Amino acid sequence: MEAIKQWILENPTLYNVFKYIIIVVFVLTIIQLTRRFLRKQVTDTSIRYKSQKGIEIIGYIVLILLSLSYFTGNIKDFTIAIGLFTAGIAFTLQELILSVAGSLYIFIVKVYKPGDRIEINGIKGDVIDVDSIYTTMMEIGQWVSSDNYSGRIVKLSNAFVFKGPIYNYSQDFPFIWDEFNLPIKYGSDIELAKSIVIKIASETLSEYTTNSKSKWKEVVNKYYIEDAIVDPTLAITLTDNWIQFNLRYIVDYKKRRFTKHVLNDKIRVEVEKTNDKVVLASTTIELIKIPELKVGIKKEL
Repeated sequence: MEAIKQWILENPTLYNVFKYIIIVVFVLTIIQLTRRFLRKQVTDTSIRYKSQKGIEIIGYIVLILLSLSYFTGNIKDFTIAIGLFTAGIAFTLQELILSVAGSLYIFIVKVYKPGDRIEINGIKGDVIDVDSIYTTMMEIGQWVSSDNYSGRIVKLSNAFVFKGPIYNYSQDFPFIWDEFNLPIKYGSDIELAKSIVIKIASETLSEYTTNSKSKWKEVVNKYYIEDAIVDPTLAITLTDNWIQFNLRYIVDYKKRRFTKHVLNDKIRVEVEKTNDKVVLASTTIELIKIPELKVGIKKEL
């Protein structure tokens, strides 16, 4: 040990160069380890590429600062350089840090879980996996009508839970309200039409109505929310062309399209059995008067 101290005293320049090399190697090692970590953990190509490039740039800036402070004799500024390096890493990896924080938030607060149907960042689908960085969803909608799967699997950064609203179709209350309009022709038996629609809706939706009532009571007790009607309701509007029936009802969030099909089909069948007492309307154009046309033929001599 004494021999090493003596050598340092006799060769201060070589010692400083050796120490500088060790510091440079340490910084470069940290950069490479960070890049390797990003390459393994970040699956998004764009984020991975930008993060790795950012780490490289920050590393080179730190090396320049270290070199300036070292050779000017202010090695105490090493801690400042390390602080700048750490801040740079935090800035460059903010998306990754937010994603990890988002995964913890999702798990602790129970924002959603695999199996839930959600809409986040304009993307709607069923959650099929939640890991430390990404939420994986089976997309619904887009070019496919109603709530059918499009076939695309979407990976979304968990950071989005901090950036906008999250619509959960199934948490606490796995039912949604849906509605559709029926145009009834003027002159139809309106009372008969009303009884047909309400009867079919009550019979078809009885299971959903019964199950949703108990769930809705739990939601009312848990949140500051007013009570709501879960039984099918019918509202009538008079328009220029027909009497519009608006049927509003509650349904399982995964069976909205099929339930609407069943209701429409059953109503159609029952309306046809009324022997034109109830007639579904369609857009028509009525000509009140045909203008008189005069055609003149000029005779040539």
